[in-house]
Amino acid sequence: MQDLSGARRPQPEGPIPTPLIARRRNVAGQRTRQDQRGNPTRATKMDGHPSPRSHHQPPPPERDGSFNYDIESLDGGGGGAWRGRYESSEALLRYDDEAGGGPRQPLLRKRTMNTTSQIAIVGANVCPIESLDYEIVENDLFKQDWRSRKKKQIFQYIVLKWALVLLIGMLTGIVGFFNNLAVENIAGLKLLLTSDLMLKQRYFTAFLAYGGCNLVLATTAAAICAYIAPAAAGSGIPEVKAYLNGVDAYSILAPSTLFVKIFGSILGVSAGFVLGKEGPMVHTGACIANLLGQGGSRKYHLTWNWLRYFKNDRDRRDLITCGSAAGVAAAFRAPVGGVLFALEEAASWWRSALLWRTFFTTAVVAVVLRGLIEFCRSGKCGLFGQGGLIMFDLSSTIPTYTAQDVVAIIVLGIIGGVFGGLFNFLLDRILRAYSIINERGPPFKILLTMIISIITSACSYGLPWLAPCTPCPADAAEECPTIGRSGNFKNFQCPPGHYNGLASLFFNTNDDAIRNLFSSGTEKEFHMSTLFVFFTAIYCLGLVTYGIAVPSGLFIPVILAGATYGRIVGTLLGPISDLDPGLFALLGAASFLGGTMRMTVSVCVILLELTNDLHMLPLVMLVLLISKTIADSFNKGVYDQIVVMKGLPFMEAHAEPFMRNLVAGDVVSGPLITFSGVEKVGNIVHALRITGHNGFPVVDEPPVSEAPELVGLVLRSHLLVLLKGRSFMKEKVKTSGSFVLRRFGAFDFAKPGSGKGLKIEDLDLTDEELDMYVDLHPITNTSPYTVVETMSLAKAAVLFRALGLRHLLVVPKTPGRPPIVGILTRHDFMHEHIHGLFPNLGKSH
Repeated sequence: MQDLSGARRPQPEGPIPTPLIARRRNVAGQRTRQDQRGNPTRATKMDGHPSPRSHHQPPPPERDGSFNYDIESLDGGGGGAWRGRYESSEALLRYDDEAGGGPRQPLLRKRTMNTTSQIAIVGANVCPIESLDYEIVENDLFKQDWRSRKKKQIFQYIVLKWALVLLIGMLTGIVGFFNNLAVENIAGLKLLLTSDLMLKQRYFTAFLAYGGCNLVLATTAAAICAYIAPAAAGSGIPEVKAYLNGVDAYSILAPSTLFVKIFGSILGVSAGFVLGKEGPMVHTGACIANLLGQGGSRKYHLTWNWLRYFKNDRDRRDLITCGSAAGVAAAFRAPVGGVLFALEEAASWWRSALLWRTFFTTAVVAVVLRGLIEFCRSGKCGLFGQGGLIMFDLSSTIPTYTAQDVVAIIVLGIIGGVFGGLFNFLLDRILRAYSIINERGPPFKILLTMIISIITSACSYGLPWLAPCTPCPADAAEECPTIGRSGNFKNFQCPPGHYNGLASLFFNTNDDAIRNLFSSGTEKEFHMSTLFVFFTAIYCLGLVTYGIAVPSGLFIPVILAGATYGRIVGTLLGPISDLDPGLFALLGAASFLGGTMRMTVSVCVILLELTNDLHMLPLVMLVLLISKTIADSFNKGVYDQIVVMKGLPFMEAHAEPFMRNLVAGDVVSGPLITFSGVEKVGNIVHALRITGHNGFPVVDEPPVSEAPELVGLVLRSHLLVLLKGRSFMKEKVKTSGSFVLRRFGAFDFAKPGSGKGLKIEDLDLTDEELDMYVDLHPITNTSPYTVVETMSLAKAAVLFRALGLRHLLVVPKTPGRPPIVGILTRHDFMHEHIHGLFPNLGKSH
């Protein structure tokens, strides 16, 4: 069964609060629970049956501390038994070894139910969540299927898996190229139109054209995001990270999310927002992998039955890991960086075979991108040219650095750590404020996006008017002032022979602005005042932009801001440093990335692949380590913060220290529903209707067995398939299971794609069938993972996370008791649940 807490928390009175901490709040006004917990259910609205504990108090405890009562005692159903673990309010006394073994303040358990919320924010949408299950269900059907597989089928499975990662790499590469091609052309046309009007000195008309284009693009992006796929808002990296940790929601990787992620990202970046398309590309690659891995989409009439081999969470997890790595490779043209990003930031489980497949996927992306870019060199791609995909070649600059430079780089790392910690702190507060606006509905999401668009356009067009005009350098390597879409020397409102440095940064695409900041041999190109104004504007605009209902990434704002203050430091140290200011800009970008995202190895390799400058490796490593160390003393990384803020029940690789003060039996909740090995159909249907549990323990009792015996765990989805097949018996007798094995195959019980699974409402059973029996032994997982009730909760949490479980059965330590104490699920390890059970845990332990 499930989270031993089958009861729901009552709905809150009064107005519904803002749902940013989604585990505690429910915007839809419905309390939700999950599989025991993984499968989301709503308290009273999911199937019309209230939770049993919401109207019935448990009977008095028996001597062994457990209680039993029949389903029929609740609602007139027949047969089967509910078995729950009764938790009295006695104190659980702990001892402090360090203090000489003296007793500490007792831990008083307040309740028996798990009341953590089963909803989270995905993108800008509040939706129910459930857990993924990476455990192999070793039932009779699985064993028969495994024994019957021939070498040909195994070979076909391996070939299909490699074919899928090949397709993922090709499609992600094509989408990445299309994104850049579209952004360069749309933004380029907008900038050319504005530039032409300014050359005619029609400045106000130019602003109206510039701001109007931005507003239309931004409004369109927000509209399709708010109305078609709210889950596509934001970068998507926290959602992909949570999915690979075992947290699922229908809309995370849906086809509609993929569609909006692609086109919303193009429109948002083209609208001049201080955001990037790199984060959304990670989500895009994951969506492509999910679409292929689940055999397409039945809703959109795109299905491929030959992909049935991959209809399980384990294979989909591997494919989505490959997809996320492909997204980074497509965004940055950094195949090795993509692999390391998936390893360091995205994936929670890794192995050598997955490393090899991920590397193959990113290699395919690199080949596809290279071929498409070569095609564009002939001038057939409009304004795309050779640019678009971020590639800032600094290989022509040979760095030579001294001890003074190393000291300056250490200072740069400290600055990056401080600015990064501050950025994460402010972003957390801003996102909480935005959640109040976003929960009011799509019109308010669109209005917020329009306001940010107007502010961004006003800054981009208005601030360059404050900058002085600078005479063009006599030895300029390119045309000055720049006439056209991009370049280092924007004329803006300056007279002939002069350029506006601030316009060269603001009046470009973000990629071209980074290219200008990274450019070498341009020590005197940008005034200090220009860099200070640009840094302040980008830092603030990056904060207020991330959180609007538009697909948006944080990489580009962070690189822009970091490169700007890096160039400021480089310009200040020009007289005493041998490093080019462009290299300081690169180091500044690295320090800010380390300070905000807290990634080291992957960011280091991505930056080196971006700039093609291996000579900078020692300095980039040093600045990343320093900035991450400094920022870690303030708060968590930005994606870790957002995961918590969205209410996604993410499990860390290590257990919290307070978990060592508890054992597994302390946190299981009740009541627990179990089935007999041969169970009455009506009992099963009734239990499925009144709960949303995803797993149910199966227990054989006399006369089937000599004593109560735990057979294993049966899944909700498998029960529904079995009931739909109507393999019923009139007598309660254990069968050999051959009838079920002949009627069903392993693929009949495979996990369906998003939204395709059977529901209890789909079953239409007669009264006669409800009085019949069904043998659950053939579909019961006879080898579920179990822990003894006295195991340390910390050890159980590490085991649960390492194995990728959805259910962990807790069994009694002493004989003579019921064979199962309860079930631990993901939500039993969450802080809210544990501190709700033991409010004084953090105070005294």
